[in-house]
Amino acid sequence: MPPQPFAQRLDRLEKRMAELDELTSRVDDLGAQFSQFRTEVRGEFSAVRAEMRDLGDTLRDEMRELRDRLRAEMNELGVVLTTRMQVLHEDLIARIAVLGERR
Repeated sequence: MPPQPFAQRLDRLEKRMAELDELTSRVDDLGAQFSQFRTEVRGEFSAVRAEMRDLGDTLRDEMRELRDRLRAEMNELGVVLTTRMQVLHEDLIARIAVLGERR
């Protein structure tokens, strides 16, 4: 390949430098956009974490209420069951006594 004249080489070099300048500004723009994106994502994640924490607190409170209601209901049912068992026991004792009198 024969050597190119100086003017032609200089022209090509100037074009490449202009392309590099454009590329540098595009990279800078991308860097700024990426930085803005990171800031937005960080804010959104913070909002999501706060919302999840609030939902978790609400869920824990609801579970405590349900647990307390369930315990109260189980205690009430336990009292009813104990009363029924006592009545049946007393009935059984009375029947045994009646059977013993018949003999």
